[in-house]
Amino acid sequence: MFSSPFLLAFPFLLLICFLLYWAGARNAYLRRPAVEDGDPASHEWHFFVPCRDEEAVVGTTVERLRADHPGAHVWVIDDDSEDRTGAIVAERAETDRRVHLVSRRRPEARQGKGAALNAAYDELNQFLSEDTDREKVVVCVIDADGQLDPRALARVSGPAGFGDPEIGGIQVSVHMRNAEDPRPLADRGRVRNAFARLLVRMQDMEFSVSNAGMQLLRGRTGSVGLGGNGQFTRLAALDRIAAAERRPWKRGALLEDYELGLHMILNGDRIAHIADTWVSQEGLPHGRRFLTQRTRWAQGNLQCVRYAPRIVSSRHYGGKGVLETLYTFLQPVAHLVTLALCAVMFAVLGLTVAEEGFGEAFGGMLALWPLVIALAVVSVLPFVLWGPVYRRDRAPGSSLLVSLLWGLALWVYAYHLFPASARGFVRMLRGRNGWAKTRRNAEVVTSGPVAVES
Repeated sequence: MFSSPFLLAFPFLLLICFLLYWAGARNAYLRRPAVEDGDPASHEWHFFVPCRDEEAVVGTTVERLRADHPGAHVWVIDDDSEDRTGAIVAERAETDRRVHLVSRRRPEARQGKGAALNAAYDELNQFLSEDTDREKVVVCVIDADGQLDPRALARVSGPAGFGDPEIGGIQVSVHMRNAEDPRPLADRGRVRNAFARLLVRMQDMEFSVSNAGMQLLRGRTGSVGLGGNGQFTRLAALDRIAAAERRPWKRGALLEDYELGLHMILNGDRIAHIADTWVSQEGLPHGRRFLTQRTRWAQGNLQCVRYAPRIVSSRHYGGKGVLETLYTFLQPVAHLVTLALCAVMFAVLGLTVAEEGFGEAFGGMLALWPLVIALAVVSVLPFVLWGPVYRRDRAPGSSLLVSLLWGLALWVYAYHLFPASARGFVRMLRGRNGWAKTRRNAEVVTSGPVAVES
């Protein structure tokens, strides 16, 4: 069994693909050109803020958006909240004509984030006049706890963004604003808080440098993905998707944001990633909530595999874009195959020990230790090398040693993808495709309940 070519070659194939992808992402991040600002007044801006039981954060989010971007409209979608989310926004809308409340009630409500965003799209269509230049109208999706860089509209208006008429969508970088919080879990002890600090730090490191590098690499391959927070799209591009798919955001999709980007590219619009502006959100300090979130993402990735035939045959995807997108789609599948191969190898090893004895079974394996060590170094080093990059851009007050240790921790952190992929696959087999909403962190609560999972 150990001599099976597939069994031996598959891990090496995965490692080669990972190293090529990492090298491309790192190069794209470190060699990204400077972003030239544009004129935000050249476009009309509308923020969509989907909310469900967000009393704790929605007021602050709306106030900040209005203060930092006074010319923009803010559309808050209350997806049948059971707290004061709708009331808070309604009170603000009474005195501010650029704040709008989109109220949804069951049974139409609570059908997922995509359905909520589609409701805001419908309301915006009714609000705009018929002679509006929809190529100049930009919709930006912000999480209920999101905080957007005050310079963001200038950055995405420039020649690398909507100053280019071929650009239909832009994704900006995502930061975790509680990465420096010394006590993410105020009611817990030192050990739990140490784990929580590291978990939040890893999420910030993942999004702000590693994922940003991946997105910049996708900019070169023509396959940039849209995220659920800090996603900018031309209204005309949403119209083109709606004409082909009936609605811009796919109802029931667990990755409605990423699928929106796929539809945008399939319709001929380009998407850019701008790493030099950002939106911030809460990093999750709770291991269980984090795994729930990542399980949903893995299951959403598995759902996206159905787009593979359309992407392969699309004239709007080049060869590099097809390869990059298929690589992204198949990540959870690769994790599942790896888990299965590990189970097979351990089973075969157990049978060999039973038949030949412990010494005989492991004697031959000792000769492979140099190869094992070399593979371990090659596997770990790419994660470690993100540490100094993260220190430079996000934590300049930290030491080089600490940044290298963060890189090592990022390698360990990456293994969450395996249980998340397995759980997502099991959920899909069981037909469980519901949208689980992640709870807000307790430290931001000012009154009332926090958002809950469904």
